[in-house]
Formats: sequence, C-alpha cells, structure tokens
Amino acid sequence: MQFHHFGYVSGDPRIQPASDAAPSRPDAIPDEIDVLVVGTGPAGMITAAQLAQFPGITTRIIERRAGRLQTGHADGLQARSVETFQAFGFAERLAAEAHHVTEFAFWQPDPDDHTRIVRTGRSPDDPKGLSEFPHILVNQARVLDYFAESMANSPSRMRPDFGVEYLGHQVLPGARHPVLVRLKQSEGESAGKEFHIRAKYLVGADGAHSKVRRAIGCRFEGHSANHAWGVLDVLADTDFPDIRLLSTVQSGHHGNMMVIPREGGFLFRVYVDLGEVPADDAGKVRDTPVEAVIAKAAAILHPYSLDVKKVAWFSVYEVGHRLAEQFDDVPPTETGDRLPRVFILGDACHTHSAKGGQGMNVSLQDGFNLGWKLGHVLDGRAPKELLTTYGAERKIIAKNLIDFDMAWSAMMARKTAEFADAAELPEYFKSTEEFRTGFRTQYAPSVIVGRLVYQDLAKGFPIGQRFASARVRRVADTNPVHLGHHATADGRWRIYVFADEAAPGGDRSAVAGLARWLTTSPDSPLAGLPQGIRPHDWFDLKVVYQQDHRAIELSQVPGVFKPRTGPFALVDLERVYAVMPEDDIFEARAIDRGGVVVVVRPDQYVAHVLPLTATDELAGFFARLRR
Repeated sequence: MQFHHFGYVSGDPRIQPASDAAPSRPDAIPDEIDVLVVGTGPAGMITAAQLAQFPGITTRIIERRAGRLQTGHADGLQARSVETFQAFGFAERLAAEAHHVTEFAFWQPDPDDHTRIVRTGRSPDDPKGLSEFPHILVNQARVLDYFAESMANSPSRMRPDFGVEYLGHQVLPGARHPVLVRLKQSEGESAGKEFHIRAKYLVGADGAHSKVRRAIGCRFEGHSANHAWGVLDVLADTDFPDIRLLSTVQSGHHGNMMVIPREGGFLFRVYVDLGEVPADDAGKVRDTPVEAVIAKAAAILHPYSLDVKKVAWFSVYEVGHRLAEQFDDVPPTETGDRLPRVFILGDACHTHSAKGGQGMNVSLQDGFNLGWKLGHVLDGRAPKELLTTYGAERKIIAKNLIDFDMAWSAMMARKTAEFADAAELPEYFKSTEEFRTGFRTQYAPSVIVGRLVYQDLAKGFPIGQRFASARVRRVADTNPVHLGHHATADGRWRIYVFADEAAPGGDRSAVAGLARWLTTSPDSPLAGLPQGIRPHDWFDLKVVYQQDHRAIELSQVPGVFKPRTGPFALVDLERVYAVMPEDDIFEARAIDRGGVVVVVRPDQYVAHVLPLTATDELAGFFARLRR
C-alpha cells in the first residue's frame, strides 16, 4: 500500500483523500446523475465500489430496504472472488473471519449395509494450485459491508441510499441524461412519496425478480428442474465426523445432502434433498415444515446423530436455471443499431442452483466487468461502444456456468442406485474444479481482448483469462511480493513488461528501446492524454527483470518505469521488479526469455500478449479504445 502522497498520514491509510466534489455530496439524490445502480447485493455493490474510484462521475446506489443486509443467503466465495476482493483492499480481512475450505469429503452408502453411510474419499480443494487465495465461506452480508466501506473510503465518499425503491423508467433519446427514472421513498418519514431523476445510465442489480429487467422487456428464459431442496443454517450437536468439512452425502434410501461449515466454528449449513416436485405442486413444497427437513437430514446421516439446538435460517427452494435474453436494453434485433443505456447483472440476468456456489461469484464478476467500462466511457477515456462488450462477454460466461450447474445439480439429485460407479460423483466434482472456482472464464477476441498470435510467448498468461499472479522481488526495498496483488480496482490498465536477458542500461536492451518508444512516440498509449492527466493516472506500467535484484541499479532503469506521482510529483520506485531465483516467474508462467509485454484490463483479465518490439500492435490496440 502506498500513501503519504499529500503529507503525513497518521490515520487509516485505506481512507483515500476526498475529491473536491465529495464534501458537497447531497443527502437527497440529485435530479441529474451519471449512473443509478438499483440493488445493494454483490453485483450492485461491486459496480458502485468500482465507480466510486471515479470521483468525477456522479453515482448513486439505491436499496428499498431500510438498511444493510443482516443475514446473507449466499456464503461460498471461490478463490477468484477473493482475488477480486484483493483489488478492493479487503481480501485478507474478510478471509480472517471466514471458514477456509481446504478439503472436500465424500460420503456414500456402506456397500455392506445401505442403511448406513461411510466416507468414501477426500479431495483437496485446489490440487492444481490455481490460486494463492483460499476458497472461503462467510456471510454474504459481510461482503457487502466491506464493499460499503470501500465506497465510503473512496475519493467519492459514496454510500448506499437505503429506503428508496425503483418503480420504472423510460429512455428519452437525444437527451444529455436520457434515462428518466421513477422512484419512491419506501422507508422513513417520506415513505410513499414518488419522485423522478434523470441518469445517463441505469444498472439493474435487483435480483431474480428484477423490475429493471421487466421494464426493458427482456425475457428470462429457462426452466425449473422440478426438484426441491431444504436449506438450513443450524447450531447442532452431532457425531458426524466431517461436520467441519464441505461434504457431499449420498444415502441409500433417504436422498442426498450437502454439509457446508460456516464461519465461527459452530454454525453449519445443510442442503437437504426433498425429492421431485409434482408438476401441479404450485409452490406447496415451499411450505415444508422445518421439522420435516431436519428429520430427513438426520435420516440421511444415519448411523450418526443430529440434534439441532437452533435454526438460524431456513428456506425451501426449487432448483431453477434461467438466463436473460440480453444483458442490456438493446434487443438482439437491434444490436449494432443503437447503444445501451440500461444494464442488468447478477441474479437479474442469470440464476443458478445454490449448491454449485456460482450465484454470488458470477455476479461479482458481472459488476467488476461493467463498472470499469462505465467509468472509462463517462470520464472520456473510451468511446460508448465499449459498453457493448459487457453483454457480449458476460452472457456467454453465464450460459457456460448454467450448463455446468445444471449437470452438477442433476448429479446431486440422483439416487445412489442410478450411478454406474460409486466414484462417478466425486470424480465429476474434481474434474470440474476450474468451472467451480471461476478460472475457466475466457473472453473471446474483441476490441479489448487481443488475438492469440503471440500466446506462446507467455503460455502462463492465457489471453482472455484472469491474470494469474506470481511472486517477484521488488528491487527498491528487496521485498518479495505477488505481482498481481498491487493491481488495485482503480480503473487503470496494467502493462507488465517482462524484460529480455539484457540488464538495465545495456546497449542491446529491448526494454530500453520499448521505453524510448513509450515516452517519445506520438503513437504510444501514454501520448496525447487530456490536459492534466499524467500517464500514471491511466496506466500502471511495471517491469520485471530476469536478473537477481542485486544486479539491477535503479538509476539505469528507464524513467518510464519510475513515474512521478501525487501532488508533489515524487518518483515512485515500486514499479521495478526482479525474479526470485527460487520461484522464477519466467519459469512459473512460461514466459519467453526474449521478453514480452502483457496487457491486463482493469478487471484483472489478460487483454494481450506481445513481443517487446511489437509497438505497432500495442499502439493499435489502445488506439481502438480512445474516444
């Protein structure tokens, strides 16, 4: 963390200096704003938290509830989500209070007595080492609290507007603020009072029953699996030995169950199979009493006992998988003819079963994807056409994950006798690790994702996938750090330069030639920036040398990697790195020793891989993103 830019900071360094506009933020929502976000779930909060880093953009996020969420229903956070929290500055603090998943247990009927269950196997959570971050379980409300803190500490000093309900909107083409939104005070002294505001963009993160989705006339396609599950968070006495492990339990006669330990050491969640739902049930299964679900859970766990002392939360749901026809207000028949003004994300545009652990995790990436794009368009960095990439990218990902979740849910609902092999479910679970953890996401080539022409130069950084961090040594202070952990959610593009074998200052250094081009060529992405914008404001440029840190003299490193930042234009020396011989990033990520440029988007996805000499391609890539 870097601070003391403006002088000595004696308080919490996570609180960023307020922008000039922040102190005048009115309590009432202004008549005209840039972005209105509807809903304070994970998708809405991460979108708002990202936009909070753009103090010149007026963003408000509304919620019809009177205050913060008390009990979140989603609790599983895959490592990809925790990587994202690192960018917002709270991964370590959230992980400290969460339950860490390090191993899975699989329970099936005893081959000698199908009335009993026995453990048939265990599997590590991340056997391939896909991430240095953990898979954690924690109350969704705490995730929202941390995003609210990030917003409050931002230059915008943003906070949610509770007690405000979205009623509807219309788009008035040609207006400066073309989205006319009808709102209502839902809580407080003015409850029931309606009013209108105008926005440039509207974001609907208002859940599976989204009013915003219905207002744009978007169809929600999919089906119910006609299978019900009871879910309980409980405090209970039990002799089931894996109650603190994430476990799948297949019984011989009573159905299946999942056990999910919760944070705090005592609470745990169970998903209990309630069987198929008749077509004419009309939702009656949701009236299943909690006592019946507990009794079935106890039967599934036989010969182990289950004595529930307190039910903290209980619900019955039917498995459903649905996907929105489009993720913005441009119907498929009008794609390319006009640009979007309204977006939907999270459960508003895709729903999954709870057991696949996808809902909150996928929603977070929706918001991260959209947030920086809105920021870049509204502050003049990029053309409005950039916003068309949100739906193009995220709908494909949502469809792939729904397909996976349908297969996993169907497997979890199958009776034991329907499996040809007892190892079928555990093996499927292991084989789909990258889908479950969010690391299979790969965006296709587009205006913000390059083609795979030079992928062989850095095989460990697949273009279109998230940037997989690795350890390097910071030259200035010799500290070992994770390269990707310094990529904060500040809206900047990352340009990582992995040097050729020449030391800095050498006559044949390709890095030196690239540095000269970056600082002198009119085609450089660092050139031609608006007045008052310095290259470091929009680009985070780093260099990683192949030498040991003792062989690198900072005075010989090109100045473009030592930018002047802050109000006093102080030299930033924390952009220069060396390999760690015992953990060489060039070997770990299969980087060509001739050197390579890796371009990473503000949402942590690899946008391009290029040779150090491919300045025309680098210029062309960023030229398409200029307004």
